[in-house]
Amino acid sequence: MHTSNTLFAAPKNNIFKGTSKPIYLPGLNGLRAIASIAVVISHTTLALSQFGLNSKIFGTDMDGNPKGLDLAGDGVSIFFTLSGFLITFLLLKEKELGHLKIKDFYIRRLLRIWPLYYLYLFASIVTAIIFGIAFNKFSVPFYIFLAANVPFILGKALPFLAHYWSLGVEEQFYLFFPQLAKQPNKRLLKIAIILMFILLSLKFLFWILARKFAIELPFLAISVTRFNIMLTGVIGAILYYNKTDIFIKLATHKITQFFSWLCIFLIAINKFHIASVIDQDLIAMISVFLIVGQITKRNHIINLENKPCDFIGKISYGIYVIHPLLIFFYLKLLGRFNSDSVFNYLIIYFLIISTAIIVAYISYEFYEKKFLKMKAKFTTIKSSNTKALLQYNS
Repeated sequence: MHTSNTLFAAPKNNIFKGTSKPIYLPGLNGLRAIASIAVVISHTTLALSQFGLNSKIFGTDMDGNPKGLDLAGDGVSIFFTLSGFLITFLLLKEKELGHLKIKDFYIRRLLRIWPLYYLYLFASIVTAIIFGIAFNKFSVPFYIFLAANVPFILGKALPFLAHYWSLGVEEQFYLFFPQLAKQPNKRLLKIAIILMFILLSLKFLFWILARKFAIELPFLAISVTRFNIMLTGVIGAILYYNKTDIFIKLATHKITQFFSWLCIFLIAINKFHIASVIDQDLIAMISVFLIVGQITKRNHIINLENKPCDFIGKISYGIYVIHPLLIFFYLKLLGRFNSDSVFNYLIIYFLIISTAIIVAYISYEFYEKKFLKMKAKFTTIKSSNTKALLQYNS
C-alpha cells in the first residue's frame, strides 16, 4: 500500500496537491517484513518438536507450553495498525478530492485479499482430506464467509488455517469503517476515539470477569478481535493527515523513536510485558510512532527503506498466508532428526523461511498481480506497496 518515487517525507510539505502522482509512504514495507518473518519464525519454532527438536528454545508459557516469538502475535498488531493507518490515509485523500466511493473500496479490497485467501483455503482443506487429518466441517462456512476468528476463539480452527483469524478480523472491521470515513475529519476523529474508549472499557471489564470469575471467553474474543488496534492506526492517520503539529512532533521525537525501537527489540527477545491487558494497545501506539517516523524520515533511528525490506514487505501477505502448509510439507519430507544439533535448527529455519519467500514471490508475480492490475479501474488515488510499482495495494 505504497507508491512509486513520490515520497511523502514530511507533513509540512504540501503533499496532497495533484492526483496524477501516486502515493508512496517510505519504510513501511520494512515493518511488514519484520512482522511477517517473525510470524514464520514463531510458527516454525512451535513445530520443532515434530522435527525431533526442542520447541521450547524461546521459553514456555505459564502452563509449560512452548512459546514462539512474542513479536509474532505483536506483529499481527503491527499489521492491524499499519492497515488502519494506510487505508484511512487513502480514504481521507479520496474524500478530499470528492471521489470517495465505498463500492470501489470494497472491490479493491476483494481483489487484493480474496484471490490468495480462497486459493490457500481450498489447498488447506484438500491437503487435510488427502492426508486424513480430521477437522470440524462446521467450521468451514466461517472461513468461507471471512469469519475465521470465530472458530479460532472457540478452539475449532481448521488445520493450517488457525492464522486466518487475523484476516477475518480485518475484513470485519472494513465492513463498517468506510461508512464512518464519510464523516468530516474532526467528527471521524471523535468517533474513532469514542469507539476506542468503549472497546478498551469492555476489554478491562472482560479482563476482570476472567480474573475474578473465570469467565474467559469474552476477554479472549475481544483480545482476538482487535478493532481497537486498527482504530489506533485510524486515529494516527487522521492526526497525520491533518498535520497535527503536536502529534507529529511527539511521534518523531528522538526519545519517542528510541523507546519505540527499544520496545520492538524487547518484544523480539520475549521481554516486553509492561501491563499484559494493554500490551497490544501499547504495541499499536508504538507502531503508529514508527510509521510516522519512517514516512517523515525524522529521527527514525533505523531506516527500513531498503531493497530487502521492500521486497519482503511487498510479498508479506503471501508469506503470512502460505507458510503453515510449507511447515507441514517439510515435516512430511524431512521427518524427525536424530539429533538436536544447532545445524538441524538452522536447516529448518532456513528452508521454511526461504521457501515461504520464494513461494510468496511466485504467488505475487504470477497470480496475485493479475487481480491487482484490475484494481486500477476502481482506483481514484494511485499508490503502491513498493517503489517499483504504481498500484493501489491496500
